[in-house]
Amino acid sequence: MGALSIRNVRKAYHQIEILKGIDLEVESGEFLILVGPSGCGKSTLLSMIAGLDFPTSGQIHIGDRDVTYALPKDRDIAMVFQSYALYPNMNVAQNISFGLEMRKVPKAEREAAIQRVAKMLQIEHLLDRKPGQLSGGQRQRVAMGRALAREPKLFLFDEPLSNLDAKLRVEMRAEIKLLHQRTRTTTVYVTHDQVEAMTLGDRIAVMKDGQVQQFGTPDDIYSRPANRFVAEFIGSPAMNMLEASRGGNGGLSAHGVELTLLSEQRQALQRASGGGVTYGLRPEALQFADTGLPGQLSMLEPTGPETYAMVDTALGHIVARVPGKVTQRVGDRVHLAWSAHDVHLFDAASQQRLG
Repeated sequence: MGALSIRNVRKAYHQIEILKGIDLEVESGEFLILVGPSGCGKSTLLSMIAGLDFPTSGQIHIGDRDVTYALPKDRDIAMVFQSYALYPNMNVAQNISFGLEMRKVPKAEREAAIQRVAKMLQIEHLLDRKPGQLSGGQRQRVAMGRALAREPKLFLFDEPLSNLDAKLRVEMRAEIKLLHQRTRTTTVYVTHDQVEAMTLGDRIAVMKDGQVQQFGTPDDIYSRPANRFVAEFIGSPAMNMLEASRGGNGGLSAHGVELTLLSEQRQALQRASGGGVTYGLRPEALQFADTGLPGQLSMLEPTGPETYAMVDTALGHIVARVPGKVTQRVGDRVHLAWSAHDVHLFDAASQQRLG
């Protein structure tokens, strides 16, 4: 049994089913990301792991213990909230040690824990300050310090970076990853940000409408999305989706344009439930070339190291992510080229991956 086991967990409120049978196994020391759009059920699932809410049915095990209906204090967990949840009348040191004090941990051990986590988080100089005297990033470090002082079996993070500005989010994301590498404590992290999911997680559970759409490593989910939702949700800009139909030669065409396919992709088309197939291309798979799909540049978004280019083609609007600056201007005619190795195929009816 892993460090965390979630078995057929369901949750309903007033006959509205929020979670529809969640099954996840998390190994010891693993960093699991729960990611998905608002309302997908990820925070509800985290609340049930924490013991802040209970499932309608199913089981939750932490280690070899069934904690499905156990109180939070009996689960040996530590949680970091989006809102920091610091005590405003206590200084940093008191906030860090408060949980230990409630558990009657001797003062000498509490002091040692304060110094240990303060050094780890580089907040030794803040120990005498109150939360109102701290920046958002410093408050988040204190909230993490309080969790780290516990040395629990399980860390739970509920969108901890969403209140921070963009630059600080990147810095804190790196801090969280380094902390996990040092402590190797099993961690469950909820976010709606797919960049956080890809950079932090050992494995990712992509959720939608109370169900896990795909559970795998970041590379699995990015390179082989299980369905169209995962393909479009993970990756920025989103994957280009071209609606195509099967031709008489066993290939695909869209608006009269023959689409490039490998032989194994042609074989995968036989598993499509009907004639409709969605042909997916990630923006970075596309490049400007002398020949290929013709189109007109309708928008350019330079980001520094790369440029997002929107091209109007016979197949519709296509976004390409090309390295560096581009010499072309809006209104220019260009050609887009790509390799068949970068193509993703989805059944248009079921939206599941083909092949």
